[in-house]
Amino acid sequence: MKKLILLCSLIFVQLTIAQATERKITGQVTDNHTKQPIAGVTVSVLKTSKAVSTDQQGNYSLMVDDKDVLQFAMIGYETKTMKVGKRKLINVSLVVANQVLEEFVVTDKAGMLAKVSQPAVQNSVMIRGGIIAPRQSNTESYQDIEENGFKSPVKDPLSTFAADVDAASYSNVRRMINAGQLPVKDAVRVEELINYFQYNLKAPTNGDPVNMLTELATAPWNKEHQLLRIALKAKDIPSAKLPASNFVFLIDVSGSMYGPNRLPLVKSSLKMLVDQLRDQDQVAIVTYAGSAGVKLKSTAGSQKMTIKQAIDELEAGGSTAGGAGLKMAYQIAREQYKKEGNNRIILASDGDFNVGASSDKDMEDLISKERESGVHLTVLGFGMGNLKDSKMELLANKGHGNYAYIDNISEARKAMVTEFGATLFTVAKDVKIQVEFNPAYVQAYRLVGYENRLLAAEDFNNDAKLGGDMGVGHSVTAIYEIVPVGVKSSIIGTVDPLKYQENKTSTKGSLNKELATVKFRYKDPDSDKSKLQQVVVSNQSKSMEAASADFQFASAVAEFGMLLRNSDYKQGSSFNALIARAKAAKGKDDEGYRAEFIRMAENARDLD
Repeated sequence: MKKLILLCSLIFVQLTIAQATERKITGQVTDNHTKQPIAGVTVSVLKTSKAVSTDQQGNYSLMVDDKDVLQFAMIGYETKTMKVGKRKLINVSLVVANQVLEEFVVTDKAGMLAKVSQPAVQNSVMIRGGIIAPRQSNTESYQDIEENGFKSPVKDPLSTFAADVDAASYSNVRRMINAGQLPVKDAVRVEELINYFQYNLKAPTNGDPVNMLTELATAPWNKEHQLLRIALKAKDIPSAKLPASNFVFLIDVSGSMYGPNRLPLVKSSLKMLVDQLRDQDQVAIVTYAGSAGVKLKSTAGSQKMTIKQAIDELEAGGSTAGGAGLKMAYQIAREQYKKEGNNRIILASDGDFNVGASSDKDMEDLISKERESGVHLTVLGFGMGNLKDSKMELLANKGHGNYAYIDNISEARKAMVTEFGATLFTVAKDVKIQVEFNPAYVQAYRLVGYENRLLAAEDFNNDAKLGGDMGVGHSVTAIYEIVPVGVKSSIIGTVDPLKYQENKTSTKGSLNKELATVKFRYKDPDSDKSKLQQVVVSNQSKSMEAASADFQFASAVAEFGMLLRNSDYKQGSSFNALIARAKAAKGKDDEGYRAEFIRMAENARDLD
């Protein structure tokens, strides 16, 4: 009897000690990409039966011991484990799992989650009491980029391209790096990284819509080479004087848009835009999933609550008839057309079309016909894992518009509020640049980026050939790398003297001190006839340290892009060098975009 009493006493003491060492731990679980809280995550103590689920704000609390290990599990995310130790707070970010479609997540009205067998459906479908959303493999698509090489001005005296102000590649690359991985090579379009930033450029003062300036300095990754910066600056127009707008919001509500970084972010982004509308503006809303439909007829900008309510009511589910949606949006835009106004479709989608006309060729043919109506197309890309970047870029390029990728609410604010005019109001269309290099000073040249926007030399004077569009107050920057005459550079390669043709040389211009002549053409938004301007670049180079802060920063971004692409022409590029140069040239940075770039470059360096 005494032994039994002693045993019970020992057990009681041990339980008391165990209870005394237990303590409460709290934390929050968020999405690694969107930074949004995740509800319904199972937080369990390994080797025990203790488990709780996160609430709607992603918060949890649990009684633990110092030696415990927590597991965080959620369908569609990679499972994560964390040792407790002495910590009282453990915040965790989960990464979306890139796995083949094997199961569906069912969310009922109570917010409970369960796995069900894979039915024979496309994307996701609506069910009574909840939503079925598929977990998909990574099917993102990017256009192949064959990097520009060095050219001889004797054989190729002219370099011609369409000026482009898209910046989607930058925010997409940022999304990948923030998720802990370096971007795929073809997701990196160097010119879009450079043009993500606004630069301190002088606006036109003579009534022209665009002003141009040039700058020449030593290349930071090869001191024997030079960099030529060409910058265009569009005129500023006060918001009150912007033309009345006829907007059509074309919103993808298919199953692939289910998730916190997709349709909910679309809603928040467009509601920001609605807040910028004036009484004279109007908005219609077209949605598409398995088919296209009108969610809201054209409504005055003064009816903000009506427009926002229509946006709030949107839900994701079904397949993706993007072609039908585009046709309907163009039809409504034409019906409500404002002469001398801003007529524009704003497409919000991941580009994952799978019903009806859906291929890149289908989309190019459709847009090529519709753009003659005078309706412009702005493309806003959302989502990850199935983003069809190649299709989105094509739509914007062919639709007289621009393309932005929105990965978080800050990027939405940049596109919809901070750069409202630049994103949605065109002041110059079909902008083209052509540079003629003087072979007396230039041995070889290379355009950094713009591979998808190159034009034939004769396209420059052909008004039927599309160029790029520039919005209110926007800027376009292009950078050429130049090998001066007399520099021995193995990177440009050599060709044996021709045997059956004349081996051309040129001395014309050798004494005129002109490095190059830069010409650009543009059309007024309501005109089909282009205008021409040109400037001469003198052969006077300075060190990069003596160049403008903007040029220094732009060169750092270009170097960053070449490293991410592992460019054949990166030469002496390094993360440490570009980071130091970007820090020194950060300058005024009210919105923090340049500081963010520096942090991103540091993260990429560590990942590399």
